[in-house]
Amino acid sequence: MCLEQKIRVTANILSDLKVQIEAIPHDKLFVLTDRHTHMHCLPKVAAILEQFRYEEIVIEAEDTHKNIESLTYIWQYLSDHQGTRHSLMINLGGGMITDIGGFAAATFKRGIPCINIPTTLLAMVDAAVGGKTGINFNGLKNEIGVFSTPRVVLLDTAFLLTLDEQNICSGYGEVLKHSLLANEAHYVKVMEMDLHAPDLHVLRTLVKESVLIKKKVVEQDPTERGIRKALNLGHTVGHAFESLALEQNRHVLHGYAVAWGLVCELYLSHVQCNFPLPRLRQISKYIQSYYGQFSFSCKDVDRLIELMMHDKKNVGHTINFTLLGDIGDIRIDQTASKEMIMEMLEFYREGL
Repeated sequence: MCLEQKIRVTANILSDLKVQIEAIPHDKLFVLTDRHTHMHCLPKVAAILEQFRYEEIVIEAEDTHKNIESLTYIWQYLSDHQGTRHSLMINLGGGMITDIGGFAAATFKRGIPCINIPTTLLAMVDAAVGGKTGINFNGLKNEIGVFSTPRVVLLDTAFLLTLDEQNICSGYGEVLKHSLLANEAHYVKVMEMDLHAPDLHVLRTLVKESVLIKKKVVEQDPTERGIRKALNLGHTVGHAFESLALEQNRHVLHGYAVAWGLVCELYLSHVQCNFPLPRLRQISKYIQSYYGQFSFSCKDVDRLIELMMHDKKNVGHTINFTLLGDIGDIRIDQTASKEMIMEMLEFYREGL
C-alpha cells in the first residue's frame, strides 16, 4: 500500500473531485452521507456530483450507528439500485462514514472502488487515511473490518468551518497523539493551540503535518505488523472507555476517548519507560482543560480491563500497549500487569 498517490490536499474540491471521479471508470456512482453531512456538506459538492447522476445513501449520524444494521442497509441499497462490481462509492463525512463506507465498498461484490472525502478534523487526520475500515460489534469498537485503501482521499480543510468546538476537540485528540509520535518542534506547535478559540489558519497547517506523520508510518507498515502499532498510542485505554460508555448509554466522541487514553498510557510510559514527569503533567493539564475527564467508578475497573483484553493488538491474554520513552521515542508491544493497569486507572481517576 502506498499513500503517495492517494492523498490530495485540495483548495478546489469541485475541480479535483471531478478529475478523480473521471479517472475511475464506473457504471454507477453512489454517495454515502449521514443526516448531518447530507445537510451541511453535500451541498458543497452537489454541483459536480449532479454531472454524474449519482445515487445518495443516507444513514443515521454518530458512532452508535456504525453497526451491522447500518452496514446491511448500505449493502441493501447498493443491491436494490443495481450496484455492480464496477460501481464507485464516495464516502462524504466523518470517521463513522469513512469507516463503514470503506467496509461496505470493500465487501460489496467482493470490492468496489471508493473515494473518501473527510469532513471532520478527526476523519481528516485519522479515520479517512490509512485504509482501516470497519464497524462496532458486540459492544466493541471496530471489532469487524478489513484493511482496504480508498482510491483517493480528498482533503479540503474548508469543511472545518462546519464543525463545532466539540468536534474540533475530538479531531485534535488524534493531532495530539501524532505530535507525541513525531518530534519536539511539532509537539510544541500543537500544544500552543487554544481549542476554545482555534486559529483555523494554523489548524490547516497542523492538519497537513498530522496527515504526513500518519502517512509516513502507514507506508512502512500497511497492515499493522510492526511500527504502525505506534498509531494506537492512547487507544488501548481509549477504546475501553468508548466501549464502557457505549454499554452505559453515554455519548463519547472518539477523539475525547483517545485524549483520556493518552493521559493513562503516558502515566504507564512514565512508570515503565521513564517518560518525563513534567511532560506528563503538561499534557495531562492540557487535556483536562479542554476535554474534562471520563468518569468511572471503582466497580468499572474490572470491566475496563476486560474490554482492554479485546484490543486487536493483543497476543493471547496479554494486554498490549504502545508507550513512549519521550516524544518520538516509541515503544511498541509493551505489556503491563493487571496491578499496574489498576494503578494507571486509579491515577487517572485521582489526577496528578
